Amino acid sequence: MAQVELYTTMFCPYCARAKAVLERKRVAYNEIDIIEEPNRRDEMIRRAGGRTSVPQIFIDGEHIGGSDELVALDRAGELDGKLGLGR
Repeated sequence: MAQVELYTTMFCPYCARAKAVLERKRVAYNEIDIIEEPNRRDEMIRRAGGRTSVPQIFIDGEHIGGSDELVALDRAGELDGKLGLGR
């Protein structure tokens, strides 16, 4: 299964949406709360090509984008393959 990383903040509805998609698929993920770990914010921005909003999602090191991009991949039928599901 793929390694999934999410940069999030508490009370972020888009973060909750992304986590719900992954939980529905029973995919484990590493959540990095940039409020609890403020030193990780610069890391997120660098890895996400300058994006500062949350969530920022990475699958096996590939930057997916935010919640909208994750949901779009799911709707297009491409998310399961990236996550290593159904192989």
